Amino acid sequence: MLRLDGKVALVTGSGSIGPGWGNGKAVAVLFARQGATVVGVDSNPEAAAETQAIIEQEGGTSAVMTYDVTDPGQVRALVAACLERHGRIDVLVNNVGRSEPGGPVELDEETWDAQMALNVKSAYLTCKAVLPVMERQGGGVVVNVSSVAGLRYVGKPQVAYAAAKAALMQLTRTTAILYAAKGIRLNCVVPGLMNTPLVHRLADKYAGGDYEGFVAHRDAQVPMGRMGDAWDVAHAALFLASDEAKYVTATEIVVDGGLTAATR
Repeated sequence: MLRLDGKVALVTGSGSIGPGWGNGKAVAVLFARQGATVVGVDSNPEAAAETQAIIEQEGGTSAVMTYDVTDPGQVRALVAACLERHGRIDVLVNNVGRSEPGGPVELDEETWDAQMALNVKSAYLTCKAVLPVMERQGGGVVVNVSSVAGLRYVGKPQVAYAAAKAALMQLTRTTAILYAAKGIRLNCVVPGLMNTPLVHRLADKYAGGDYEGFVAHRDAQVPMGRMGDAWDVAHAALFLASDEAKYVTATEIVVDGGLTAATR
């Protein structure tokens, strides 16, 4: 069940920003465990190399590439390099993202543009480059990692991030319909409040550096009484990438411990 043998998976944001397991790192390692050849992409080569080392120590197959997925030329080069090395791309996971605080008045235009570029334009660019490859192959899967911030206000003033993640979900749905008859599926994983290394940075941005207090607050927000972790996201992504999800497209799996259902 949920095997990816013989498949090439391109995972953006495959490194982790600190010690522990970020979403992209867990996705890359889990996909490799299930038989995929994983091509990890990250702007931080050291972080991506750490993920690659874990995969190879476990006997998996992985390659690392360093590209900026907000740059059209670099995305084209990334896809060309992946094809040159592996000949195909069966699964694309768009995992890059970052949150910056502020409403429309507080956010400067440069930060707004950067948030849109990283959180939604990156997926547009990778899809633009990869979808024709998948069409020539006769099929493929795209899994985009969004956020419950695109569904609800979840307590942080992050208007650009929320708007971008909502746009990512609609980009996914619409594109899924356009490519449904071509054997290509697109879906989103929608994480809620996750306990990953990113929480340290979020505590600095939104809680004045009070990490323990920030974690306790996030845990209390979730009906299950705790945040999820990167493996919860990775397992949802694996299902969507697998053949067991062959009739699932244009939808989302919300991984949030009941948070959004409790805040309607």
